[in-house]
Amino acid sequence: MAGRGFLHEVTPIYNENIFMLRNGRWQMMTEPIHFDRSVAGVGPAASFAQAWCNANINEQLGLIPCAEGGSSIDEWNTEGALFRHAVSEAKFAMENSELIAILWHQGESDSYSGKYKDYYEKLDALVNSFRKELDASEIPFIVGGLGDYLGKTGFGRSAVEYDLINQELKKYAENNKDCYFVTAEKLYANPDGIHINAESQRRFGLRYFEAYQTKSNVNKSLDNEAEMVRSCYEKEHTITEKRYIAMEQFTLGKSSLEEVMKFLK
Repeated sequence: MAGRGFLHEVTPIYNENIFMLRNGRWQMMTEPIHFDRSVAGVGPAASFAQAWCNANINEQLGLIPCAEGGSSIDEWNTEGALFRHAVSEAKFAMENSELIAILWHQGESDSYSGKYKDYYEKLDALVNSFRKELDASEIPFIVGGLGDYLGKTGFGRSAVEYDLINQELKKYAENNKDCYFVTAEKLYANPDGIHINAESQRRFGLRYFEAYQTKSNVNKSLDNEAEMVRSCYEKEHTITEKRYIAMEQFTLGKSSLEEVMKFLK
């Protein structure tokens, strides 16, 4: 998922041990991690990564952004550009890194006109192709469910078969080894009625990590999710992180050169 959560609605996550692949280089993570559109925003990857780092102190994690907002499962066919680009990026990253998971969230664009009927078959072809191309037969493939706010308002009004897509996702996770389902229950949408809002994206990422860590489906919201989200932010920043933040604020015109120089001496 590229993510459309509004950046101003949540506290940024900065961690010098979390990187993202951009322009062929590992850069310290900042949001939006994906930049598929000018409206790109918060997705689940940042809180997933922070939770991973909380459990793996002093180790480094790299995110490989490959999502395309609004894409259908058909656009991810193995001969298409999206699949080939994702495989290419992953293989490039694997030249100096180990692939440990694939996080998948897609389906709103297939939640109408009976498209759920062959969704399982198409997802199975996709997953098996990823595993074959990346020699990743046993890594977790984690699929996220669609929110129950769909089918009601705004741009999400047409997604009336979201629950049928969820049933296919759950069935796939139940039937396939090393595949896990993550519920989107009690998550909320932006005013557009289709995209998960920023705070809910933070909680969604934590659920993805729970599935990864426990190697099991997450069928309900986690206990104390609000406190868990706060733990993603409540950390003393390292000098490297402070320098990054200061330079970012200066470049955005939000602080003075003097403020930056305090951290560059």
